[in-house]
Amino acid sequence: MAEIVGGFIVSHDPMITGNPEIANKKQVANVDAAFETIVERLKELRVDTVIVVGDDHYTMFGPHCLPQYLIGVGELEGPEENWLRIERYQVENNVPLAEHIMNYGFANGFDWAVAKSLLLDHGTMIPIHKAITPIPGVRTIPIYLAAAVTPIIPMRRAQQLGAMIGDAVNAWDKDERVAVFGCGGISHWVGTAEMGRVNEEFDHMILNHVNNGDIEALIALGDDYVLENGGNGAWEIRNWICAMAAMKKLTGETLCYEPMPTWITGVGFSELKVA
Repeated sequence: MAEIVGGFIVSHDPMITGNPEIANKKQVANVDAAFETIVERLKELRVDTVIVVGDDHYTMFGPHCLPQYLIGVGELEGPEENWLRIERYQVENNVPLAEHIMNYGFANGFDWAVAKSLLLDHGTMIPIHKAITPIPGVRTIPIYLAAAVTPIIPMRRAQQLGAMIGDAVNAWDKDERVAVFGCGGISHWVGTAEMGRVNEEFDHMILNHVNNGDIEALIALGDDYVLENGGNGAWEIRNWICAMAAMKKLTGETLCYEPMPTWITGVGFSELKVA
């Protein structure tokens, strides 16, 4: 039987590969070390597949089509952005499991948007490139939530979606060791006058809720509070909520936190452990 054996909160800041030289070298080294830790933990957990929950940034989907939640079930490659300094390559999808999760969702009240071919943006590609690609044979299932461009998916719906994904994995009748990534965050203001601001107090509060496995505390914050204190970029915590909900009961441990105004983001990593 398939099971979710662990998870991670992972930054997808495009500057990680696109412009690392503009940031403090020690902070960059700490971010790289967090990714290296995740690689080693995935190996230790003997993970076969990683479900990567991220969001689009008007890169793959434009105003003509803004899905609330989408699953990639076919061919994958990335990144879309050529300025990330990553040469575009094929990413191996676990198509049978992806289709199972898709169909399980259809049968349980979740009308997925579905992509049979997907060109990944940094919302999932940075974590894939830094933490999954280094491990031969580990496959990826990308899931995109509307978390960066309005209308955004409600946090409660993100939690419900994550719980369904966890149920779907548990219902898979093949042996599969699965991890989940919640990507993005934490505090950052995108395309506003406050761009470059980082709210460390807010970021530590969010990480504390994650490490306590307290999804309800994250949802209770509400989008207006998150916008005021963490910026429009912090709406990406719904990706974290989705990943956490897939694991049911969990505790967390911060792997790295760096306030990085030059990268316009409070960069955070946490390991999610099955409780």
